[in-house]
Amino acid sequence: MSDSHTQNLDKFHRQEVMKIAWPVLIELMLASLFSMVDMMMLGNIPNRILANQSVAAVGIVNQPLFIGISLVQSVNVGCTALVSRYIGAGEEYRIEDTLKHVLFISFLGLALPFFLLVQAYRVPIMSFLGAEQAVITVGASYYKILLSGFMFQALNFSLTAALRGAGETKVPMKFNVIANLLNVFGNAILIYGLFGFPALGITGAAISTALSNVLAFILMFGYVIRGKSVVKLTLKKFRFQRNVLENLVKIGVPASAEQFVLRTGLMFFAKIVASLGTSVYAAHQIAISILGLSFNPGMAFGIAASALVGRALGEEDPDLAYSYGIQARKLGSFIASFIGFLFLIFAPWFVSLYNKDPHVIATASIALRIIALIQPFQSSQLILAGALRGAGDTVSTFVATLISLLIVRVSLAYLLVNVYPYGIAGAWTAALVDQLVRWVIVRHRFNRGKWKE
Repeated sequence: MSDSHTQNLDKFHRQEVMKIAWPVLIELMLASLFSMVDMMMLGNIPNRILANQSVAAVGIVNQPLFIGISLVQSVNVGCTALVSRYIGAGEEYRIEDTLKHVLFISFLGLALPFFLLVQAYRVPIMSFLGAEQAVITVGASYYKILLSGFMFQALNFSLTAALRGAGETKVPMKFNVIANLLNVFGNAILIYGLFGFPALGITGAAISTALSNVLAFILMFGYVIRGKSVVKLTLKKFRFQRNVLENLVKIGVPASAEQFVLRTGLMFFAKIVASLGTSVYAAHQIAISILGLSFNPGMAFGIAASALVGRALGEEDPDLAYSYGIQARKLGSFIASFIGFLFLIFAPWFVSLYNKDPHVIATASIALRIIALIQPFQSSQLILAGALRGAGDTVSTFVATLISLLIVRVSLAYLLVNVYPYGIAGAWTAALVDQLVRWVIVRHRFNRGKWKE
């Protein structure tokens, strides 16, 4: 094969990757920006102590919320992989049954029981995560309301996963951007008490976010129920099918284990940082909020890689699947590295948008500059892990997460925070080592090529 022909193929594959990735990237970037604005609103509440407590409370409450999301997303990994495989194999008629199974499992099997459990143990959970009594008091209503909206969020995630597997990424982008934009306005109105509404502070943020989750689900459900997409959903009864369940279990169980390990590890990581005090934890939470921007290229191009790898394997073309993974990694890593460069240079300015406390600015800037160094490795492993999931290889990504995050990051963070007093710099150095280890494992697995089988 000539060099010019190879270059033309690579260019075509990059275009295919971009066609799926750019709507997801825009959706995720805007969602992160909206989330950052929400955090800025709380961080700029006039009472500085209350502002720090509110930001810390959001960080604490997000830990159990993210565990719930991870459980649902584990089933959605199987949904995306199967839908993309059916598209490639020309078996679109199998998509609706798969989606119905995913919705049923996500809501009744996972989201509802999780919601009831975490609501029943609200105070012990927040205490275990290191929240001081003042933070628990401030975040109590936020916790209850936000987690109520989680059930609608779970259904929305499942519908989005199916559409992304079909390569239809523009529709979720449009609906989720609308919901998030309205959430920002709702937060401003209810946090500060604009237009005659009461100033509810962090409780107002919870109400607005929960309502935006309901709206996003209504918009997405209305789209698939109208039958305009290859991903269709009708209200006729369905019965559980063993082969669909087996496929979801085969992909979903390792993915579920991975997500559980991921969120458990991050929860312990948050607990370690919370031991440094409310102001440091507020700075840590601000750094995580900004970090969302750098995650987005890896997540967006990982989703594109997952959909395209699954489709190519459905077409029985493993070499094409490999090429999609490589092109997605190159594009996503370049964008993430550029964002990391901005973090390195403008860290104090980014943080000052959230909080004017000099101690918080200095502490969060340290974390942000360490985050900048993570970017090339973080984005690469996120994208290649997405490619592996698209092939149904969720066992290897589970092993990588288990070793790097739950073992390496948590133990190293404990050592560098509680044994050697390096504070937030020690915690985020542990995160840097975690990403390096995960990158080595995932890259090795992808390059070996066993997932093609």
